Amino acid sequence: MSSLLGIFLFLYLFLLLSSISAKNREYKWKVEYMHWCPDGVDGVVISINGQFPGPTIRAIVGDTIFVHLTNNLPTEGLVIHWHGISQIGTPWADGAALISQCPINPGETFLYKFKVDKAGTYFYHGHYGMQRSAGLYGSLIVEDEKEAFHYDEEFNLLLSDWWNKSSHDQQIDLSSKPFRWIGEPQSLLMNGRGQFNCSLAAQFSKFPIHQCKLRGDEQYAPQIFNVHPNKTYRLRVASTTALASLNLAIEGHKMMVVEADGNYIQPFFVENMDIYSGESYSILFKTDQDPSNNYWISISVRGREPKTPQGLTILNYIPNFASKIPNSPPPLAPLWNDYNYSKSFSNKIFGLMGLSPKPPTRQNRRILLLNTQNRIEGYTRWSINNISLVFPTTPYLGSIKHGINNAFDTKSPPNTFSKNYNIMKPPPNPNSTYGNRVYMLKFNTTIDIILQNANALGENVSEIHPWHLHGHNFWVLGYGDGKFDHKKDVEKFNLKNPPLRNTVVIFPYGWTAIRFVANNPGVWAFHCHIEPHLHLGMGVVFAEGVHLVKNVPNEALNCGLTRKMFVKDKH
Repeated sequence: MSSLLGIFLFLYLFLLLSSISAKNREYKWKVEYMHWCPDGVDGVVISINGQFPGPTIRAIVGDTIFVHLTNNLPTEGLVIHWHGISQIGTPWADGAALISQCPINPGETFLYKFKVDKAGTYFYHGHYGMQRSAGLYGSLIVEDEKEAFHYDEEFNLLLSDWWNKSSHDQQIDLSSKPFRWIGEPQSLLMNGRGQFNCSLAAQFSKFPIHQCKLRGDEQYAPQIFNVHPNKTYRLRVASTTALASLNLAIEGHKMMVVEADGNYIQPFFVENMDIYSGESYSILFKTDQDPSNNYWISISVRGREPKTPQGLTILNYIPNFASKIPNSPPPLAPLWNDYNYSKSFSNKIFGLMGLSPKPPTRQNRRILLLNTQNRIEGYTRWSINNISLVFPTTPYLGSIKHGINNAFDTKSPPNTFSKNYNIMKPPPNPNSTYGNRVYMLKFNTTIDIILQNANALGENVSEIHPWHLHGHNFWVLGYGDGKFDHKKDVEKFNLKNPPLRNTVVIFPYGWTAIRFVANNPGVWAFHCHIEPHLHLGMGVVFAEGVHLVKNVPNEALNCGLTRKMFVKDKH
């Protein structure tokens, strides 16, 4: 372990010697549906250039990415969000439908152009309807020319969940009256591969299930991770799940967590780790186990009663055969509702002292966001401060920049919720309202957000919600149980070494406090990263310094009221 910790001594030398030569990296992508078999059951996925998951983008800090994206979906619009990329100077390229741009119409091509200014493990995914659930995602890796720490080789692991029911059917279910929940996923996918009707570890199962008999060329055959003994490996892992929170383990191997959401953190060791939708990490592990054996890499459901089998693949110690099954059962995950275990992991994550910037010591504005499940006209929705988000037909970026006041409700959304609200009980009045208001943030000010969780519509039900902020990193100042207390809890904020993140979890019946500086001109989504929850209204919109945004392509705003403006200008 000490040898792994010593790796970080290279970090300081790296920061002194690193020199970057920026390049342009250009891609031409065609997005379309295709038949695929992610888990052994024939289905349909959204592919990019015939690939599922989509192609991995690898770039160096300072590079500019050009993606010419052609929408070959026959009847749907399309956008792609570049998750974790700040989009400084290019807010229109953030890829949030009807926030930063219009959906790309069938048959049209849109150019995403943006700079990657920070090394880290990122990914991209669809951000329109429920296209992420249909498989529209891939990895985005940004490297420094000289790595911050030493390792012999690296692997990339993109995690997702999969339903045998189409995303279109799921979307209809969620919008039905009476409400039809989509249920738990049938499979967990590792780099787009999982097993539904068979198991790699059937011989260890207490339940009757077939052993997977695979040639290795099946679309659902696991991707084997081949390693040599006594080497150090970096595993980049990101979760683009639509619903599932996960726990990751490498049988018999300690993992040192070194990066979270593209930010260096104080390294710490774990035997397994929780990862929520929207999060990414880098871990280092050493292949120091018995080289005559192979070992399991497993992912398991957390935070929901697991009705989905583990996702499994094999860490193959060369020269063993990749087909050699490990001698032991896969790692046993923590109990799904052991939230204290989950909290202990989150509370181990700190910014790397001396390298991670400290937050401003004071905030200029504090916004409390109460997460509740509600009903509107008999439909089940999620709401924030009793407003369930629906998007206007004109992108906020265009309507705010061009002063089109009738494009959305310009009233200020609630800054807080009632002090008398009992978060431990279902809402006494379950009714909510639709809304599309915007939190207008004064440019360059420091903003605190308190995410407050509460009981859902059912008794004794409060769920995990991972929240993702577009266009920013934020400091995680702390977590707590129960209702946030402005006096007692503020005193507990970590202002010394809080981690920088772009995604953070709120635990059942608890709160999470974050702080960020509103210094990136644009309009930015802040929402629960669980796909059906966002679809049902669980999000808000921030706007800051929009008057400073320049060079927005007309194609980004060619819909709604801004389209009429451009048509008028042409004549």
